[in-house]
Amino acid sequence: MYLEYFQLKQEPFNIAPNPNLMYPSSRHKEAIGYLRYGLRGSGGFVMLTGEVGTGKTMVSRAVLGDLPDTFNVAYILNPTLNNIQLLQTVCESFEIPVEHKDDHKVLSDALQLFLIEQDKLGKSSLLVIDEAQHLSTQALEQLRLFTNLETNDKKLLQIILIGQPELQEKLNTRELRQLAQRITARYHLLPLTKDETFAYINHRVIAVGGSRPLFDKKSMTIIFQQAKGTPRLINLLADRALMGAYAKGQFFVDNKTTKQAVAEVLGGQLQARPQRNKKLAIYAAAILVVMTFSLMLAGYFFSGSL
Repeated sequence: MYLEYFQLKQEPFNIAPNPNLMYPSSRHKEAIGYLRYGLRGSGGFVMLTGEVGTGKTMVSRAVLGDLPDTFNVAYILNPTLNNIQLLQTVCESFEIPVEHKDDHKVLSDALQLFLIEQDKLGKSSLLVIDEAQHLSTQALEQLRLFTNLETNDKKLLQIILIGQPELQEKLNTRELRQLAQRITARYHLLPLTKDETFAYINHRVIAVGGSRPLFDKKSMTIIFQQAKGTPRLINLLADRALMGAYAKGQFFVDNKTTKQAVAEVLGGQLQARPQRNKKLAIYAAAILVVMTFSLMLAGYFFSGSL
């Protein structure tokens, strides 16, 4: 709706994980580097974790987009499956024909045969599992068994696990210690800093054809404070703010329009700034110390006068 008004080719803050719009922050570049390093090795598992909306899927797609044609890639988005369903989904994702799909051994044998044949053809096989924190302990153990098939110099199946911090906690349990030892590269993706948030917003605008900044510093500061550096929330707030500026006939987004966008997206009042809360706490503590010292001093003189 506002594209023509702001002379943009597409929506700059669409929440779909489009690698073409990815802002190359130091953390995202580092995450991509870790994943690429893990895939170049001969190990079985690579892990990427981060809070909701920090850009994990975007990073994984950027990595997958650069893989050579010698990679067979299977991508699983819904891992809330039991063991047999997981094995069925893996075979389907690799387009492995199986007659008896309810037979665990038949499925397992078909997968192993496929991996061996692809290795002979000079191809590598990669399984990517998003939202991996939802995998059960039994399913994760089955994935470990998948990687048991190997040659003298490499695993025939590499697996990227993408998930929220709960995935790290799950892999720290005793039951999954063998799997944890097979992770050759791991990275935890953190939210953007304030400066990165400013650069992120401007980058997305330029990436879709924008010829000038559309947000002033105050508006971007509000977005950073309310989104806490989380790219998905930044996108939601920035998109709504652009819509508000368009509706008001403004040529850029100001702080008033941004506050209104925050109220519409997040609801209620703006969250207080952490630094301000911290300063208030320090002032309150200082006052308490002074009052306590004064009372002690008064008590001393009073007892002395008696």
